[in-house]
Amino acid sequence: MGKPESPSSSEGKVLTKEEAYNVTISDQRLLDLGYRPKFRREMSLFGVLGISFCSIGILNGMSSALQTGLFSGGPLGLFWGWNICSFFMLLIAFSFAEICSAYPTMGGLYFWVCKMKPDVPILGFFTGWLYSMAMVFTGVSANLSAALYLSSMAEVGQGRSLTRLEIAAIAWAVNIFSGIVNTIGTKAIGHMSTLFVWWTLGGTVVLVTTLLVKAPMMNSADFVFTNVQNFTGWQSRGFVVLLGFLQAVYTLEGCETAAQVAEEAVRAEILAPFGVVGSIAGSWLIGLAYLLALLFAVQDIASVQATTFAIPIAQLFYDAVGPRLSQMCLIVIMVSQVMAAITTFTASSRLFYALARDNAFPLKKQFMTLNRFQAPYWGVWTSVLIGCIISCAYIGSAIAFNAILSSAAISVMLSYLQPIIIRVFWPDSIQDFGPFRLGKWSWPVNFASFLFTILVCVLFILPTAYPVDVFNMNYAIVAVGGLLVMITINWFWWGRHSFKGLVKTVTF
Repeated sequence: MGKPESPSSSEGKVLTKEEAYNVTISDQRLLDLGYRPKFRREMSLFGVLGISFCSIGILNGMSSALQTGLFSGGPLGLFWGWNICSFFMLLIAFSFAEICSAYPTMGGLYFWVCKMKPDVPILGFFTGWLYSMAMVFTGVSANLSAALYLSSMAEVGQGRSLTRLEIAAIAWAVNIFSGIVNTIGTKAIGHMSTLFVWWTLGGTVVLVTTLLVKAPMMNSADFVFTNVQNFTGWQSRGFVVLLGFLQAVYTLEGCETAAQVAEEAVRAEILAPFGVVGSIAGSWLIGLAYLLALLFAVQDIASVQATTFAIPIAQLFYDAVGPRLSQMCLIVIMVSQVMAAITTFTASSRLFYALARDNAFPLKKQFMTLNRFQAPYWGVWTSVLIGCIISCAYIGSAIAFNAILSSAAISVMLSYLQPIIIRVFWPDSIQDFGPFRLGKWSWPVNFASFLFTILVCVLFILPTAYPVDVFNMNYAIVAVGGLLVMITINWFWWGRHSFKGLVKTVTF
């Protein structure tokens, strides 16, 4: 039987009795699942919670996608959509937390699907590849958003608009910076995740206070809670409000990232599910405070819709607090955006590692190699390379680039759907539960999550404007379809010969 190595800290110091016990318990659970521990367990509660919190990126996520809800439903759609979607995303988090507590190992959604349906290896293969590509695409989106915030700052401060090439170059720089931070390893990511929690809390206070104090005109409660806006061209008010819900879903994706670092956390069977649920609960409350400040302070929605700034929320800040304070607000969000981008590559690199470990990804030896900082650097720099290549599409066509990025949000939700479907239709798929268990509420929670996820996946591919033409068409369905076709070809050409399911690295 394989045994975990004697626990020690990254500096080689002997751990305290309690620390050694916690590490041993976590490593023993990993051994029971068939994997030999290779990562040092250096992530604390705050680090695990922070990495999901960071992946969600409440300030940058809401700021980047605000226009989706503002133009499709307006304040009413944003406020009620935020609370309704947060509730259902919390149910999804509870579902994932139960699975994560039973299987606290790297790979997250991919591992869960493989473990719960070992007789259908193609399902695990598809989930792993789809989710890993979604994480890379999400990272590319985050890096470009950081570049757009810098571009907006240049427009607000100097009146200069950056070219697409300049914006793409900034995105490449953020891509490479994300790779460098991830190469430094677990400890650096843990520290950054902890910093992100405090940055989000402090940044929320700064943004909310600035908006409420400096806005020349405050909107009424009636406007915030009941006003409907429609810049889409669609006549159905209900449909328009539903389209606005996508802003909330896009913002709240990412809670499952805590599972990607489960093999690097102490007492992962407890901390990882806590990070999954806690990140959504915290984001719901913090996001609500920030959203209310934005809705009370917005001066003219039509002005935001007609903006020439690289990112629409820059216009909202400009109208509400003036140019100097607008730049401060944009800096707060941009720093948050960069940290969120870093964690997406953390997730994708761990996914590549988990896939390679089970022969579901080529170059197994290389992708399972860790550097002296305990980082799977092949996965990190593969993510960076793909990110830089995709960013080039922005130079030629913003429409094509946006289609690729839109596919990331759908791919994440489709990946969410796989373990949820298994828990709904095969409720006995988990035999050995962890400390976190829903009990009699498990099936109702999973069923509600299933219905919501199906609805969101459908909404994500529908046209967001009418009449539909080549410029406003939602090409996400084309991008997602293309990705699914490539994964299917990969399965029949290579995957079905190499991947037979989870591969244990220890024998008993």
